[in-house]
Amino acid sequence: MWKNTWSGVSNRRLLRSCGIDPSSEARPPGPEPRAPKKVHRLRTYASFVRFSHSVFALPFALTGALLALHQQGTWSADFIFWRLVWIVVAMVAARSAAMGFNRLVDAGYDALNPRTASRELPRGAMTRLEAALFVAVSVIVFVFAAYKLGPVCFALSPVALVIVFWYSLAKRVTNYTQFFLGLAMAVAPVGGWLAAGGRGGWEPWLLALAIGTWVGGFDVLYACQDLDFDLQHGLRSIPVRFGLRRALVISRVLHIVTIVALAALAWVTDLGWIYLCGVGGVAALLAWEQSMVSEHDLSQVKRAFDLNGYVGILYLATTAVAVYLR
Repeated sequence: MWKNTWSGVSNRRLLRSCGIDPSSEARPPGPEPRAPKKVHRLRTYASFVRFSHSVFALPFALTGALLALHQQGTWSADFIFWRLVWIVVAMVAARSAAMGFNRLVDAGYDALNPRTASRELPRGAMTRLEAALFVAVSVIVFVFAAYKLGPVCFALSPVALVIVFWYSLAKRVTNYTQFFLGLAMAVAPVGGWLAAGGRGGWEPWLLALAIGTWVGGFDVLYACQDLDFDLQHGLRSIPVRFGLRRALVISRVLHIVTIVALAALAWVTDLGWIYLCGVGGVAALLAWEQSMVSEHDLSQVKRAFDLNGYVGILYLATTAVAVYLR
């Protein structure tokens, strides 16, 4: 046994001394295995619309629905399940349509900007026709999901699409682009509230104010890294209009409004201390995010932006627990 083992070790050493990787002996000749083509295309489409960023608005839409269902209090489990399913479908479809439209109309600018030149359209991973078809299918899915959520949601679905598409064009005509992204996201909790049968009340409007100022605030931070490019190419934004220092102040004020709106919801709904703990957690995350970006150091903007993925999840989780324990 020891003789065979030593012989194997010696053979491997001999192969290495000749510049041969001994582990390659067991590999069959030919190209490296690749993921199936369909899986690769799915990954490309998911990257095209940054599918993982659905965690920004979706938790607020579900929170709006949760509060509406709690307000009504008479729905069956089957009704609640399908409401939530179609809300998720509508949210993902609307966001995919909006992001795909954004990538289409900005493809020329993305190709010129070093930060965005590796996106799918500039680098040729997708064609413009593919992107347009993707947007069209997403719109159809969204409208169908709105139809399944009832006549009010169906009637308002074109309005929602106009709002979310307008953001992509706003940078060409107004300095307040980031506010329009906030408005587009603010549709989410109102839509969730209406989809779940909510009528009247302050809840959806406070949620809309919270998510609108939250998203507007972090988008101001994100736009700071493109200030030089935007100035060079005549694009508009809050950092372009006000400069870095004042843009950061605006972002921080917006996030303060976010916390005030979320805290005010506790007063309107009497959700208790668990909900307020969740709001405190959101405040801590936003304070951490703001601390990572300064006028003289924008190197951490991407890390600060990624923190927002935890905000909506934390808020939805603590709100759900607070509602359940009421």
